[in-house]
Amino acid sequence: MTPKGILWDWDNTLVDGWLAIAAGLNAAFDRFGLPRWTLEEVRGRVRRSLRETFPEMFGEHWEEARDVFYAEVRARHLAVLAPMPGAGEAVAAIAALGLPQGVISNKQGPLLRAEAVHLGWAPRFRILVGAGDASVDKPDPAPFRLALPALGLPAGSVWYVGDTALDMEAARRAGCTAVLLGDAAHDGGPAAAAPDLAFPDAMALTAYLRGDRQG
Repeated sequence: MTPKGILWDWDNTLVDGWLAIAAGLNAAFDRFGLPRWTLEEVRGRVRRSLRETFPEMFGEHWEEARDVFYAEVRARHLAVLAPMPGAGEAVAAIAALGLPQGVISNKQGPLLRAEAVHLGWAPRFRILVGAGDASVDKPDPAPFRLALPALGLPAGSVWYVGDTALDMEAARRAGCTAVLLGDAAHDGGPAAAAPDLAFPDAMALTAYLRGDRQG
């Protein structure tokens, strides 16, 4: 399985931005008198995009909750953002191998792109697709229909690398190879996520690609 291009998930795949997400959610919960979530609960529960989940969580007040959430996240997300172990090296190594790469995330598009710029990674990516950029967010294939032309590749030659079962579902629905990074602990483990390939971390994925391209 040799990819001609890589599409990445963002949160918990390339970066750890959970502190800002948790702060935003808890600010919205506080506004409407709802129980707060711990950081561990946020990590385990947040999968789909805000425009899909907030109407379920906040009902008719979801737009006000959205505004509270984004105000809190914007105020702190760059200050608490951290690369996942080996992520920066992986992005640089894949670029050095000549593989085009991009990002498809359920984080709001402007926030995603601001974080990529902040880390100095933006020039490595042909495209960064966030929530709201396509007509429907992942796991629907719509974001992939934006990203794949930017890579100049058909879906079957591209890996989509993510950390959740939802990411693996998104990859399969788009026709990409589903590649799991990490142990999918919050989703029942790798067996439940059912990836085509799995790597324990970004370092292992990088080593595989380097060995494959050189051998």
